[in-house]
Amino acid sequence: MLETYALPVILLVVAYLFGSLSSAIILCKLAGLPDPRTQGSGNPGATNVLRFGGKKLAATVLLFDVLKGVIPVAIAHAIGLDMVWVAATAFAAFLGHLFPIFFEFKGGKGVATALGGFIALSPILAAAGLVTWLVVFAVTRISSLSALVAAALTPVYSLWLIDSVNARWIILLTALLLIARHHGNIRRLLAKEESKSG
Repeated sequence: MLETYALPVILLVVAYLFGSLSSAIILCKLAGLPDPRTQGSGNPGATNVLRFGGKKLAATVLLFDVLKGVIPVAIAHAIGLDMVWVAATAFAAFLGHLFPIFFEFKGGKGVATALGGFIALSPILAAAGLVTWLVVFAVTRISSLSALVAAALTPVYSLWLIDSVNARWIILLTALLLIARHHGNIRRLLAKEESKSG
């Protein structure tokens, strides 16, 4: 029994550690820029890096954050784990981004890494969430609101797109954490103080 769970558990740990590699912090340091947690919104993510590091660096941060979700989940698929373990691997990478062990557990909001995990878990589910984000952003030009709506609706989409009930619970937990990490944005949205992009 222990042997049956050894490989999935090892992969969960690896996924968490991989997720803990904060792309924004590492790439900003390599570029000679300040720690993004001390700049702008204080969030170590692509949107904040865009404010002071430029489009190229922000795009690189976004790419690496997405890959942090894609790669561990793709490995879980490749070694034949069932959907629950695959979803759990996506969640572990996402958790690493939120609470990175290498950076005092002070991570980002996890949108890109969650998207990456969903891309490898179920491309159709990821596409549904991404289209939701794009539609809301096209209408409102508010990135945080787009992320919140996409996060709220992704578990709903999973009811039709994911067969495993337990995997759907993991997707719901991911969505709830994403929403919780946007608590500051929610306060600003309610106060009509959230800034628009573009």
